[in-house]
Amino acid sequence: MTGVKRTYDATGRREAGRARRHQVVLAARDLFERDGYRATTVADIAAAAAVSQEMVYKAFGTKAALAKTVFDTALAGDDEQVPIRDRPAMVALREEPDVKRKVELFVEGLVQRLERSARIQIIVRDGRHVDESLQPVWDELVEEGLTGMRLLGQQLLDTGQLRPRVTLDEVADLLWNYLSIDHYERLVMLRGWSIDRYRQWLTCAIIDALTH
Repeated sequence: MTGVKRTYDATGRREAGRARRHQVVLAARDLFERDGYRATTVADIAAAAAVSQEMVYKAFGTKAALAKTVFDTALAGDDEQVPIRDRPAMVALREEPDVKRKVELFVEGLVQRLERSARIQIIVRDGRHVDESLQPVWDELVEEGLTGMRLLGQQLLDTGQLRPRVTLDEVADLLWNYLSIDHYERLVMLRGWSIDRYRQWLTCAIIDALTH
């Protein structure tokens, strides 16, 4: 009697692997924020996540690459494999026809992302001065920010509602400037502004700069 070959289902294994990766990301975030990037070792992260160091290196490659994943996860708010640009809030932003409302929607989402990711972003920004492995990570964050603001800038220009003769480069640079973690750090983290106050200020500042 010929036996029937069973089809191997790897779904459970993939999900378990993804769960372990997420454990590592959460452990790394806690340790980076508590002890700093330089003082935190891969061994510390592996122990906190209850996995092997080999697993950490196999999954992320380097501690710097893990820091980038920690930032990306904090920015998104989860580890779902859905780019931020494809999520409902960003789709709604693209479909909104009014330029002022577009800015409001952008700032609402930005502030939520900053609340989640500000600390790890600052760790990368400042850590690159003492650990050169973080410089490429910071450069990537800067480039991603510029690219995103150029895309948003084109959306705003396409409404035809910005001030006359403003260029895409000017719009993108202005948006990128306001995207900077420095503003949030100074006003919210150091000066104690509420999130609502910061959101209102940032919304008005961008609208005034682009429409008047």
